[in-house]
Amino acid sequence: MTNLAVIVVFSIVFGILSRFFGVGGVHSAGGINYASLAIMCGVYGMVGSMVSLFISKWMAKRSTGTVVIEAPSNATEQWLIDTVAKQARAVNIDMPEVGIFNNSQPNAFATGWNKNKALVAVSSGLLQSMTADEVEAVLAHEIGHVANGDMVTLALIQGVINAFVMFFARIIGNFVDRTVFKNEGDGPGIGYFVTSIVMDILLGFLASAIVMWFSRLREFRADEMGTKLASRDKMISALDALRPAEQRPDQMPESMKAFAIASGQSTGFSIANLFRSHPTLDDRIAALRKYNPSEA
Repeated sequence: MTNLAVIVVFSIVFGILSRFFGVGGVHSAGGINYASLAIMCGVYGMVGSMVSLFISKWMAKRSTGTVVIEAPSNATEQWLIDTVAKQARAVNIDMPEVGIFNNSQPNAFATGWNKNKALVAVSSGLLQSMTADEVEAVLAHEIGHVANGDMVTLALIQGVINAFVMFFARIIGNFVDRTVFKNEGDGPGIGYFVTSIVMDILLGFLASAIVMWFSRLREFRADEMGTKLASRDKMISALDALRPAEQRPDQMPESMKAFAIASGQSTGFSIANLFRSHPTLDDRIAALRKYNPSEA
């Protein structure tokens, strides 16, 4: 949603600059300059995604209320720090920040703009409902996301998708402006700007299916890393322990669902049901049973 908001803001700002100040315009007397439009969409699309990436850790802390463990105050916090440190050394990344957020459901997430500047956080519900072995596997899964560079890769994919969304939104906007609003002037009319913004939103939602497809793939890869850093049995046990939570409405903020280890059921009709960020637990467990670390 942050990414989509950035795209819309860019659309409005640069639409105004183009219309009234002639800055960054892609229109001429002959119509749209497609080369200029492609360059503009590529730049602005990636900027929107990169902004989302660079503020991801800050947003994660604010939206979940995560409290970073600066100095362990009890045995559990010390164990969390020690376990994450051990796993980080095993995959050769810098020690991430480790935090806990207050949520009754068992969940965890990893985020950050750089694998050496990451944040790994677990919910209070996870610490209360899972065994130490299962929590270890969950942490290994999240460290897998960090070590695989999933946050950066997802942002790059999102940036490319942004560029295509903005490009085709303006092609459609120009078509509507010329054919429906009958604008025959040298520059774009109101139909172009309104249609472009509407299509930015609609195409952005539709294109998110591609991003969610990648998100599901990276969950399988992170599960495999959990097997390597913990064990297959611990990882499968951790996923099994998530089953009760998956039957309840998800309490994670919308902006963090794609970064969590599990996603619960959404009630009623929602985009989340059409574009899942996570495979089902059955699919994940079945994949782990077939996975052979020695062949990876």
